[in-house]
Amino acid sequence: MRRFFGKLYVQVLIGVFAGVALGFFAPNLGSDLKPLGDVFIKLIKMVFAPIIFATVVLGIAKMENMKELGRVGARALIYFEVLSTFALVLGLVVVNVVRPGEGMNIDASQLDTKAIAGYTATAAKPTGFVDFMLNLVPTSIVDALAKNDILQILVFATLFGVALSHIGPRGKPVVDFLEAFTHGIFSVVGMVMRLAPLAAFGAMAFTVGKYGLGSIVSLGKLMGTMYITCFLFVVIVLGAIARLSGFSLWKFLKYIKDELFTVLGTSSSESVVPQLMRKLETAGVSKPVVGLVVPSGLTFNPDGQCIYYTMAAIFIAQATNTPLTLTDQLVVLGVLLLTSKGSAGVTGSGFITLAATLASMGKIPVAGMVLLLGVDRFMSEARAITNTIGNAVGTVAIARWVGSVDRSRLTQVLDGKVDPEDLHALYEVPANDASNPSKVQAISTARAAA
Repeated sequence: MRRFFGKLYVQVLIGVFAGVALGFFAPNLGSDLKPLGDVFIKLIKMVFAPIIFATVVLGIAKMENMKELGRVGARALIYFEVLSTFALVLGLVVVNVVRPGEGMNIDASQLDTKAIAGYTATAAKPTGFVDFMLNLVPTSIVDALAKNDILQILVFATLFGVALSHIGPRGKPVVDFLEAFTHGIFSVVGMVMRLAPLAAFGAMAFTVGKYGLGSIVSLGKLMGTMYITCFLFVVIVLGAIARLSGFSLWKFLKYIKDELFTVLGTSSSESVVPQLMRKLETAGVSKPVVGLVVPSGLTFNPDGQCIYYTMAAIFIAQATNTPLTLTDQLVVLGVLLLTSKGSAGVTGSGFITLAATLASMGKIPVAGMVLLLGVDRFMSEARAITNTIGNAVGTVAIARWVGSVDRSRLTQVLDGKVDPEDLHALYEVPANDASNPSKVQAISTARAAA
């Protein structure tokens, strides 16, 4: 029993249920607990940019040649584009079939838009293709790191990794430093993750306390459609990709359950990126592929958010009786193909991106987003979990595509035949390291199992 309650995912789940109960029975107190979730996200964001930078640089610097980088990068982009487009189309099809907004007959001109003023102000300037490309280049790397701008960090880290690979042995001191730095940052992440149950408790108490369970009931059809669509996407689409890649989706989800429950509690896929990368490496995916694919997937492969974007946009049109032709809906799809790539993994980013999309089109009333405000926080959990699963499965699939995954090691870990920590020791600690006798024993056990 003690061992059961000592598991992180169990503690997070308890925090989630306790938060929902507190928010329901004491909404005022629950609303005041928002800082508990906010401080956890800030702690993760504190180390997020350094980890992304260091792992991308190391991933590229350790590639044997630039052809490998091009091969992994090109296939990753193809995979991201296909999956995110499929998610957008799936959301568009489902919302047209179920039509959750039909019959609401909302007059958009009568809606109070004060509640969404902050989102619409942030999204006031439409982002075209040229602006998007210009924004890829940071003013300085310090500025990009300070702002946690994922795209700009990726651009500089890629260039720096290529440079280190090009200069060869002269770059080894920098590579060694970044490796030691990464291990230190991962230790910090381990400390921060101990606060995940408390963060989940505070975040859920705030959500239920502020918006109430009644907001779920009033827009239950949209909520239910969103969750079912995400579930089907994970089970059918990602399940098929996992099977084609040679592993069981169910076993894989059990392997990353700690991360999934943390995402459930915090509604942020960004909150688990560091530990997700570590788990994928331990499961046999090569470090260069993980370092390149996971950070870029956070921005370029937001499957859950893509489903949400098309469903929410068409829902607003249905609820406000805004007529849309097939061409109009294809335009929505085309705009979202671009704007969805600029979204990050933090809570609220989907709402801002949706506001930017509607503002740039001028067809669907942005004021209609008020209808989503009460349930957006609840749907954020479905988006974040789908994003996380999609990114994790995609990384393994791309690694299998380029031949950079140890299939035997992956099978051992997912089947539970070898403890992941022992297997990590097998690959990370020298077998003759006299200063780590316990690790040497773990290595022997893992090698015997292998």
